[in-house]
Amino acid sequence: MIEPHAPAPPGAAPPLGGPARLPVRPGTGRFLVLAGVFVCAACGLVYELELVALASYLIGDSVTQASIVLSVMVFAMGIGSLAAKRLRRHAAVAFGAIEATLALVGGCSAMALYAVFAWTGGWGGVWANGPRCLLVAFSLAIGLLIGAEVPLLMELIQRIRRQDAGGAVADLFAADYVGALVGGLAFPFLLLPLLGQLTGALVTGAVNAVAGGVLVLGLFARDLTPRGRWLLIVANLAVLGLLASLTALVGDFERAARQAMYGGDVRVALRTGEQEVVLTGGTRGRPLRLFLDGRLRVGGRDELRYHEALVHPAMTGPHARVLILGGGDGLAAREVLRHPGVERVDVVERDPALVRLARGDPALARLDEHAFDDRRVHVSIADAFDWLRGAPAAAYDVVIEDLPDPAITASTKLYAQEFYGLARRALAPGGRLVVHAGPVSSRTRVFWTVEATVRAAGLRTVPYRVDGRDVGATGPDPTASRAPRDWGFVLASRMPPALRLDPRAPAPRTLTPESLTAAARAAARTRVPGLPPSTLVHPRYTD
Repeated sequence: MIEPHAPAPPGAAPPLGGPARLPVRPGTGRFLVLAGVFVCAACGLVYELELVALASYLIGDSVTQASIVLSVMVFAMGIGSLAAKRLRRHAAVAFGAIEATLALVGGCSAMALYAVFAWTGGWGGVWANGPRCLLVAFSLAIGLLIGAEVPLLMELIQRIRRQDAGGAVADLFAADYVGALVGGLAFPFLLLPLLGQLTGALVTGAVNAVAGGVLVLGLFARDLTPRGRWLLIVANLAVLGLLASLTALVGDFERAARQAMYGGDVRVALRTGEQEVVLTGGTRGRPLRLFLDGRLRVGGRDELRYHEALVHPAMTGPHARVLILGGGDGLAAREVLRHPGVERVDVVERDPALVRLARGDPALARLDEHAFDDRRVHVSIADAFDWLRGAPAAAYDVVIEDLPDPAITASTKLYAQEFYGLARRALAPGGRLVVHAGPVSSRTRVFWTVEATVRAAGLRTVPYRVDGRDVGATGPDPTASRAPRDWGFVLASRMPPALRLDPRAPAPRTLTPESLTAAARAAARTRVPGLPPSTLVHPRYTD
């Protein structure tokens, strides 16, 4: 997208290259240039949104990634505009070369970023921030190229028919901003759902190359030298050929990248309307793993430790009516159903595809013991926050929050004081809320911010921490670096809750009263005092 710049002063010098020799009337030529501006602006905004979306998915914290991409790109656009002033004497060939380069860089940016994340994301050390450095590099390069369009387009449009600078700027920016609107709407509603992130970026690059090439070679061909004309033809054909080849290989590339990230036994990989879901293992003795948006949510040998620690302490006391927020894999419901006296379990999950997978995949259904087939379990497909706003007061004895880590931007509203206020309203007298608050060892401030936020909602809390790796697990694990070293939980109620196990329920396999006491002490040793609560208008969770 083109950023405004100061118009030329009255009496400015005429265009450097003299009037353009066009094959069409000047009015038609101006329209074609503005149409090219429209298309190129749409492509430029798609590149921006593509980088923000993919970086948010791969790296997390969408606010940070959007800030990095947009600020670096806008800065680079100013530098590119200044640098292109020297190219105005050769505006046509320079614009054609810039558009071919922009199509190549922007079209391949998503695939390159994904490749670096997939094959080098687990290296750590100096390369721990490699994907983020590449994100900055692409933002800088794309911004420089988009910014360079400004003086060149102004020069071209003035060569067609001399016009006052203010009128030329108005026409140029009108086409640019309308194109940006179309690109901004096309990305989430057309490109992303129909083509996906990688193919969408490649197709956008191809459109960009065609628009720039046709504009220069079709409208300004008489202003080009024979050598310049052939160089542009060859460059555009090479870019289009490369983009077409990569588009044909996207499927193979994605499969290879998934194997690099998840190991060689990927059984299910699908992009739902909410997230990417990948399921590995679960057959021939291999541990089952479930990844949501690239993050490990279920690790075969470790999931029992997580779900028992999440559910069993909260089930001590009345537990006839239980609400699970999240938990679309059915594993939290499995642990709830182990307790006698459970009459109804409401599961609120935003992704219906995950629930279908939990019901239909033999390995995952076997792991959750077909919890969703129990007549006491009722699933609602809804956003947890919106669902809680309409939930009846004092309806549940236990509320279990089995949601992604709070440091993921999309989840921050589900860890806000307002959200816990709604959960508190849904609790019956003597009811208990348990919250998965993320890893303690690697995100200590985030964990204690969750605890402070729950207290700010009027609840008394007991935080506790359990180890996240099964000490009995052996053998190679290609996803070990993605598994948390520990899990942090917050048990809360209106009165000080007791951290203990229900003696009437079958004894958990990974928890004992002694280990729970040790878990509370382990969490207490990491306490960060004085943290403010997180709210909807002032989120305080950071990586």
